[in-house]
Amino acid sequence: MAVNSKATAFVVLASFVVVLMAAGQASAAVTCGQVGTSLAPCIPYATGKAATPSQGCCSGMKSLNGMARTSADRQAVCRCLKSLAGTVKSVNLGVVAGAPAKCGVSVPFPISMSTDCNKVN
Repeated sequence: MAVNSKATAFVVLASFVVVLMAAGQASAAVTCGQVGTSLAPCIPYATGKAATPSQGCCSGMKSLNGMARTSADRQAVCRCLKSLAGTVKSVNLGVVAGAPAKCGVSVPFPISMSTDCNKVN
C-alpha cells in the first residue's frame, strides 16, 4: 500500500511537469490511468530508492508528453495530478522537479504544485 501512495505522488508531480511542457495541436484525451501507467516506473527515483530515473521512467515521461497535445488535455492532466498529489507524503519534490531534465525533457519553468491548471497552455 505504501508503494501505491508513492506511485501516486510521483505520477502526479512528474506528469504535471510533462503536462506543462507539452505542446501540440491534436487532441489526445489523456486519462488519469494513462498518466499513472506512464509514470509508474519513476517511483523508485521519486522516493529515493534509485539514484537516477530508469529508462522506463524516461520513456514514460516522453510518452506522456506526446499524449498531452492540447491545452485542454494538459489542463486535465494537471488537475488529475494535483488531486492525486494530496494523497502522498514521502515523495521528494525536489527530485521530482529534476526528473524531466535527467530524462532529456525540456521544461521552461519551475515545477510547482502551486501552478494554476487553468493557465496551463
